[in-house]
Amino acid sequence: MSKSDHTGPSRLRVWDWPVRLMHWSLVTSVAGAWIARHRLDDVHAYWGYAALCIVGLRLGWGLVGGRYARFTQFVRPWHPTWSYLWGVIAGHAPRYIGHNPLGGWMVVALMSCLGLLGFTGWLYTTDMFWGYGWLANLHWGLAWVLLALVALHVSGVVFTSFKHRENLVRAMLTGNKPPAGPTDVV
Repeated sequence: MSKSDHTGPSRLRVWDWPVRLMHWSLVTSVAGAWIARHRLDDVHAYWGYAALCIVGLRLGWGLVGGRYARFTQFVRPWHPTWSYLWGVIAGHAPRYIGHNPLGGWMVVALMSCLGLLGFTGWLYTTDMFWGYGWLANLHWGLAWVLLALVALHVSGVVFTSFKHRENLVRAMLTGNKPPAGPTDVV
């Protein structure tokens, strides 16, 4: 059955506007902080604080937001996550309407890394920790971990978009996805 053979609505609202706004604002603030990392210390810090605030807002929205925004909906236990991973490797992983199990854990990894990155960046500006090399190195290392996570996230989005024949970038812009089919996980 192709996506166009579904009966019912042609599109399903999955990502609400706060999720989409926070997602793209986070993309912008991380890119801004990365671009300003060498010569524009104040600008870098402002972008970093913006990212940290967005992560805080997203944490709150993950507790009280709509169905697909809630962590309880998309952060799955390890066993189903490993099963999903093996399904991806074997080429028969189901389509998820919200985040798939790997995508859910990627959200956790990205937000955790961003939280630590923001915390170490702020800590470095305090009188107590200003100038400590180990803290600067930790911040720098976390920035590269974040870059690797972003690359893995984008790769997963591209792979899943091709595998399930749906444009996940468009879904994160519009909030809409094709409706669930008989084998999709709602």
